[in-house]
Order: sequence, then structure tokens, then C-alpha cells
Amino acid sequence: MKERFNGPLERVDSCCVRIPKSYKAGMRVDGMIFANERLMEAIREGNAADQVANVATLPGIQGASLAMPDIHWGYGFCIGGVCATDPLEGGVISPGGVGYDINCGVRLVKTNLFWNEIKPHVRELVKALFYSVPSGVGRTGKYKFDAKETRRLMGQGPQFVVNRDCGVPKDLEYTEANGFIADGDPDQVTDHAVKRGSDQCGTLGSGNHFMEVQVVDAVVDAEVAKVFGLELNQVCVMIHSGSRGLGYQVCDDALSLFRNLDKKYGIDLPDRQLACAPAESPEGKKYIAAMRAAANYGFCNRQLLMQQAREVFAHVFGRTWQDLEMHQLYDVAHNIAKLEEHTVDGKKKKVWVHRKGATRAFPAGHPEVPEQFRHVGQPVIIPGDMGRASWVLVGAPGSMEKTFGTTCHGAGRAMSRTAAVKAAGGKRIDKELESRGVIAMASSRLGLAEEQPNAYKNVDHVVEVVHDADLSRKVARMRPIGVIKG
Repeated sequence: MKERFNGPLERVDSCCVRIPKSYKAGMRVDGMIFANERLMEAIREGNAADQVANVATLPGIQGASLAMPDIHWGYGFCIGGVCATDPLEGGVISPGGVGYDINCGVRLVKTNLFWNEIKPHVRELVKALFYSVPSGVGRTGKYKFDAKETRRLMGQGPQFVVNRDCGVPKDLEYTEANGFIADGDPDQVTDHAVKRGSDQCGTLGSGNHFMEVQVVDAVVDAEVAKVFGLELNQVCVMIHSGSRGLGYQVCDDALSLFRNLDKKYGIDLPDRQLACAPAESPEGKKYIAAMRAAANYGFCNRQLLMQQAREVFAHVFGRTWQDLEMHQLYDVAHNIAKLEEHTVDGKKKKVWVHRKGATRAFPAGHPEVPEQFRHVGQPVIIPGDMGRASWVLVGAPGSMEKTFGTTCHGAGRAMSRTAAVKAAGGKRIDKELESRGVIAMASSRLGLAEEQPNAYKNVDHVVEVVHDADLSRKVARMRPIGVIKG
């Protein structure tokens, strides 16, 4: 953990503070952190705010270097960081602004089950999920693809697995970008990365990745909830995972490629972890093509995880997943860079929006929002910790005005994994969760200790900020009743 941030944090309004560009030499724009007073002390700890200032030095950055209220220390960029660069102004692409787990994201699946019906079966259901859905470090799954098939999968996105009866076409309609990032080039992904991904599609992985059974315990916006098909006491399944070892390797390969490019292109970096290249350079284009391909893999991974969850529910409840109406509400990425059109200083520009632990939140009327939701806005899925709650929000107009169409991505860590294990002190986190009404299973006690609820900020407090700032609005709150982790 880095030292405490002692730089200036000027209050802009009740939801936002500014790091003036005068704070550090080389800053081209201000830093802007969305936070209320309740979250300020946590933000000063760990010095993630200094990373916001460092990102403000990147060539071609537009508007401001941004951070969401779930901000915490990350590689190069803080987690919760947002940065838009203009390629026509020498704007760069930075792997640290996407993260190692390319297209880590969240998918929410609805059911027609309700709490009273599922309550007697929760333990059986969680056990069935745990033993059927691969989780943990390096775990492989039942889906195996050779090198050629893995590259085809990256080139086609989840359409590739839907064509193999792992889902239905409607799933793609309710996935960000229809589950397909165009112009991804699987040939730019190294053989080593492909090998790492060939037997990991359809696996959760470790760390903060999970599959969680939840119950809607509050509806805040009844009109939008009805459009989304959510109601009180309804059972849902939330899936959080990314591109596994393949995405990690794509990032690692890019960082090796980008090493010393700052000298080649005359870029002055305050932190070597901000390694970058002009987006229009050969190196920049190579990373973008590989990153997009890895993002398509991430969508496939969550598609296969959802299909396995459907199969488990069908087995436990003795009905087909179609009869259980296990339909996808939405799937959204929160570790990605995308070329999008935004208005900057009154001018429309195509900019590279880096979202690193940050979620797209397009408002009503945006053409990329699925037609069924377009009159209300894009569903935004915000996981919390496994002991408290998660949220569904809807994209709001303020996101386009303030954050390049972006909101938070989760609760955000309040302590490092090492500190969390120390704080657990050998306690049985699974037993503590059970006393809260949550059945949790993981590959190891250590994993549960690292991810204990106290390791995270209260997601209700984080969501309050983005709601008040009009980045995304509250729709429904879900409490966990069963969770599997790596």
C-alpha cells in the first residue's frame, strides 16, 4: 500500500472533489474524483488519488482525469479510473487504463423464482453451483478449445458458443456491444496467451470473481424496475469474471512491447506503470487489436458461466431454464478501452475511453442501449460485497456530461488482501456469513478471508454518490443469499 495522499482535494460540489492541474508538473488537465464527505478519508488513504494526478499527464487526455467513488490503488491507473484520449491530438492508449483482466465485467440473470420458493433449497443450490462451475486459481473447465477454435472464439465473441447451443441469440442482444467488439484481431494475440485461454473459458477464476444468488430486497424506481423485469423478492444470479489467463497475458505482452516507448515517442511519464503508446502508432494499434479480441473472450467466458448456472438451476428445481425464465438482464464490461463519440468543450470527438474498474452508463436515447431499454437507459450492474448488497442502476444524463458515459463498478476495496487476511485472524468467514443468511463456498478459507465484507466499502455509500451526481440512478437493491468464489 502506498503512502497517504496529502495533495489538494478541492470540493467542487457535494459529490465531487478536484485535484488542480497545478498540483503536479506535467498535468494537462485537472483530476476529478466523485466522492462525498463520508468517503473522503478512505480516498486519502493509499494514495490512489496521486494516480489520478499521474493519469492527467497523458498525451491527448480530454476533459479531466476521472475517478469513481470506489477508487483504490491499481496498476498505473487507480481502480475506478476513467480517462479519454483523442487520437487526433496524439492521444495514447495505456494497458494500465484497462487492467490485466481485460473485460472483467458483470452479468445479471433474472428468474421467475421468489424467495419463499427458493429458501429451503439455498444450501443445495450453492453446493451444486460450487461443484459444477469451475472456480479458483488456474482452474480449467469442461469447455475445451484448441488454438484455432480459441482464435475463432475471440474473433466472433459469444456468437461462437451460442452457435454451439450454449445460450440463445437473445443473450447477445442484452450484452454490451452485443457481445462483440469489432476489429479485434486474434492474430495479434500471442500463442502463449491463446494456450492459457484454451481451457479456461467458462471458469470463474479467483480473487473477487464470483457467482452469487441474490434476492431483490428493495425497489427504488418502480417504473424502470418494471422495464428491466425486476420485482421485490425475485431471485437473480450475478456473475463476475473476465478474460482469465488469456487477458492477463495480453496485458503482460503489451506492457513488454510498450517498455521504453515513452522515449521513442517523447512521452514524459511520472510512473513507469503508465506505459503507453499513441493510439495511432503501430504498437498502439497492435495492443488495441489484441485487447479487443481478449474482450470478446471475456464475453464468451460469462456466456458459458451463465449457461452452466442455468443447467444447475434446471437440475435443482426440476424444470428447464426456459421454464424458470432465466433470461439475461444485461452484461457490462468494467475493464476496457473503447473508441466512442463524446462531446468535449462543445465539439463532438471520437475518443479512447479507458474504463479501469468503471462501468459504462449510457442514458435514455443512446443508440447503443438495447431497444427495449432505450426509453429509460442502459442497465448498470454494481456488485457489492458478499455480506451486504449489490445494485442495479440505470444510466443517467449526467454521465455523458461529466464522465464520458461512465459510473462506478462496485464497492471498492477498503483494505488490501493481505490486510484483510490479517484482520480475519483465522475466523471462519463462511460461518459469519451464514449467520447473516448467506451460504458461501470457496476453494479456500484464505479466499474468503481476502474477500470478507469488511474488506470493502459499503456499496450503498458508493452508489449514493453516483446517484446524487446523476451518473446513474438507483433502480433495485439485491441482497446475497448464496455465493461461490475461487
